[in-house]
Amino acid sequence: MGSILTNDGRCTCKMKCRTAMAKAAFNKKRALFTGTLDLQLRKKLVKCYIWSIALYGAETWTLRTVDQKHLESFEMWCWRRMEMIRWTDHVRNEEVLLRVKVQRNILHEIRKRKANWIGHILRRNCLLQRVVDGKIKGGIEVTERRGRKRRKLLDDLKERRG
Repeated sequence: MGSILTNDGRCTCKMKCRTAMAKAAFNKKRALFTGTLDLQLRKKLVKCYIWSIALYGAETWTLRTVDQKHLESFEMWCWRRMEMIRWTDHVRNEEVLLRVKVQRNILHEIRKRKANWIGHILRRNCLLQRVVDGKIKGGIEVTERRGRKRRKLLDDLKERRG
């Protein structure tokens, strides 16, 4: 899939790289997304063309609060650029969402993709299943690490399921 499962569970660098690629793709096709096409069609194009670039490999991301805020700000960036709202116009996010007639759902999309991917992996009997389950230890074992315990891949799924 192109993503690397790290030992510490951080994905911030990969996530920022993917959103930068998506912003570049949006700017390349700006005339299409801000043109005179129907609003529903433009929303579908953004979700199909831009979000697929931004969320490639998102199934393996462990999202911290900072990462979630970054993704939500990317989502609002897309809607603001689609409606040609400048940052100096001081338009609130709620008003932008009302204009576009959508709700914030990029995090929901990631959670849905992650649940489908985890279910697919856990049904198979392969090396990746043992890695995800934590049955294969990798990396250097650090016993005393300062700060909060690192989030793992299955922690996100458990949080979603409750």
